[in-house]
Amino acid sequence: MPPLVAAQHRAMPFTRLTDCGMDPADARRLLTDTTAGIPWPDAAAAIADTQLERARSAQAAGHHATARQAYRFASAALMFAQMAYQNDTPEKRELYARHTAATAALAPGVERVEIPHRDGVLGGWLSLPATVPPRATVLVWGGLSGWGAAYLALADAYTARGLACLLAEGPGQGESRLRHGLYVDEHVTDGFARFVDLAEADPRLGGAIGVQGVSFGGLFAAHLAAADPRVGAVVVNGAPAVPAVPEFRTAREQMAAVVGSDDLGRVAEVMDSLRFDPDKHRIGCPLLLLHGGRDPLARHEDQEPFLRAADPATSAVRIWPDGEHTLYNHAAERDALTGDWFSDVLAGRATPKR
Repeated sequence: MPPLVAAQHRAMPFTRLTDCGMDPADARRLLTDTTAGIPWPDAAAAIADTQLERARSAQAAGHHATARQAYRFASAALMFAQMAYQNDTPEKRELYARHTAATAALAPGVERVEIPHRDGVLGGWLSLPATVPPRATVLVWGGLSGWGAAYLALADAYTARGLACLLAEGPGQGESRLRHGLYVDEHVTDGFARFVDLAEADPRLGGAIGVQGVSFGGLFAAHLAAADPRVGAVVVNGAPAVPAVPEFRTAREQMAAVVGSDDLGRVAEVMDSLRFDPDKHRIGCPLLLLHGGRDPLARHEDQEPFLRAADPATSAVRIWPDGEHTLYNHAAERDALTGDWFSDVLAGRATPKR
């Protein structure tokens, strides 16, 4: 394969495509079509178009469960379509807007939330369990490329356990960045704390609040857990404690887009400010660290500072020796484990007020 296509296949393998919601048949088609020479965003968007037509036809026929399934598959395909663009091009913005619209079609099962922050708006998706009130609320976010509704399957696992789940798009992520111009900076933790404010203010959400960060987002989750006493538990999955500007061009472009600057000096400055130092940042709530032994982006030693910052009596580590980055290849077991852990740790706990 050409180098670009090979890189896309490494970054978005079958396990990641299905973990983040694509129909397995669609995932195989995407990898096959791009191997055959169809550009990644075109191939993924074509798959989404097919699912959207399926959704509309099912809806017109009164087959609402089928329509919801197709909208979810379309949402996932559009999420991966926009990932082909590292920079915030008009094409990327359009594809992500289409992804957001497909996800919004899942209402009322998935509810769009928007929070004013600085001069923009932070977005997210709220899923509520059948049990009212929820046993607790978990806030989840991704990292540099996978955001918000990429984790709908995770939200399903949590709501099945009586937990409310808010899939956040913080600064530098999703519509918060692409539409509202909110980027990662030295005060990014303040942006993620706004989702804790929302969980506290919503009368439908009861119990304690947990946070979970996936990939680079695990660093944001750890910082928030260390800074905000309202966080009752934290899961870190595949995050570096000491971020750095990558040597590879595409990865540098991705990080620059998150920061909103092409100045690599500025990008390095922001990354240095996000260094997690266990001597300065103490995590007072229970911590669960997840790691895959085959993760090429975050080694176990890269995540040890999070453990050193937490109480050994209330922290735990789960390692899958064959696990890929963020455990794409153990998705169902991973989500069951974290769902049960949050249920056990947060149940019955009150959320401290500021």
